[in-house]
Amino acid sequence: MKVQILHNPRCSKSRTTLQLLRDNGVEPEVILYLETPPDADQLTSILSKLEMQPRQLIRKGQKEYKEMGLDNEQLSDKQLIAAMLEAPILIERPIVLANGKARIGRPPESVLKIL
Repeated sequence: MKVQILHNPRCSKSRTTLQLLRDNGVEPEVILYLETPPDADQLTSILSKLEMQPRQLIRKGQKEYKEMGLDNEQLSDKQLIAAMLEAPILIERPIVLANGKARIGRPPESVLKIL
């Protein structure tokens, strides 16, 4: 089983989720998404697996959210995806991908449902 985690080592939830996977015998492929962000197709696929709209995946507390005017409700999904690709810090984390599914590790235990 291939398991991936979009990981930010500076995030405590991301670190906890990674350790939880390892504690359950899973060594995931760690994707440092701030250094190697997904492309538009990958992000669209992740959103589909999460059954979420782009606005639901954006971290609204990031300064980039306000700076980029992402609180504008008129922005299209395509524009929101482009913003997350431009500033990947906006992408909610961590995201675990396994078995054709995805879960956000908030709470970390939620990712165990897709293993």
